[in-house]
Amino acid sequence: MHPSSPPQRVFVTGATGFIGTRLAGELARTGHTVVALCRSSSDRTGLAHEKIEIIEGDVCDVPSLERGMRGCTQLYHLAAYAKNWARRKSRFHEVNVEGTRNVVAAARSAGIERVVCTSTIVTFGPTGPRGLGDEATQRATPTFFTEYEETKALAEREALDCAARGLPLVIVNPTRVYGPGKLTEGNSVTLMVDQYDRGRVPVLLNRGANVGNYVYIDDVVRGHILAMEKGSSGDRYILGGENVSLAQLFRTVDAVSGRRHFQVSLPPVIARLYARKERFVAERFGLYPRITPGWVDTFLHDWVYSSARAARELGYTITPLAEGMRRTYEWLIRRRRK
Repeated sequence: MHPSSPPQRVFVTGATGFIGTRLAGELARTGHTVVALCRSSSDRTGLAHEKIEIIEGDVCDVPSLERGMRGCTQLYHLAAYAKNWARRKSRFHEVNVEGTRNVVAAARSAGIERVVCTSTIVTFGPTGPRGLGDEATQRATPTFFTEYEETKALAEREALDCAARGLPLVIVNPTRVYGPGKLTEGNSVTLMVDQYDRGRVPVLLNRGANVGNYVYIDDVVRGHILAMEKGSSGDRYILGGENVSLAQLFRTVDAVSGRRHFQVSLPPVIARLYARKERFVAERFGLYPRITPGWVDTFLHDWVYSSARAARELGYTITPLAEGMRRTYEWLIRRRRK
């Protein structure tokens, strides 16, 4: 990746996340000075670079945003509460909606020249029988599956409203991101691949028939930078990869690993019952659930999307799934040997 603009002072929220860490590192590597907003409890692995400055705070702490943005010309807003569950459901709204409101308001006050806000493909809704979706796709399902999905849709409205009032702001919508990086919920696809390869979670929900769009981490990072350089203010760009079923994804893992893995098909009714039990235990005893009913419903729908607009307007390209999964699998093997 090579920057096409002179080095900037760049503010990054969510810099300790899966995508944020890789983006901050790439910006620093290409000569930009990065001001990384980090909560005091966050894992800062990957942010040790002479061009990366750490400022403690979060998107709910307006003074920390104002301090961090001083002297910056660009802003990438990646911070989000992207988990299955929260003890307080209001946490999703506080971070995703109010946090975005705080960030864009601070950006206007600080005179930030360009903003890229990271959203998600789920705000568009599942595609189902409609076929291939894109940025013009209108959500067909009247309700949202998860609090994350709903609050990210509301956050997009906050960002677009601010763009309409004159802030140069672009939204990017990554699909299901995978690749080398922190094995957290933000990198859930790679975590799933790791567990599948180890034989710990050989589950195919609904026989693995439902289709999703899977994108390699390096493509998403490059897509963010291209959106900053070339994106049209007030527009959204899908950053995706290949559309494949879960069964096809696991067959790709089999191919790159050179061996077949044991699989179990889990009927939707059983998956929903298990998820309800997990949610009950979480709400009753505070134990974090492995999955919730909303996320089961999410994976029981098709999410077939195109990145043609990003390719056409930004010059975005994708890494083929087989190649991206090969790199990811080789990284997982090296990681296990450490």
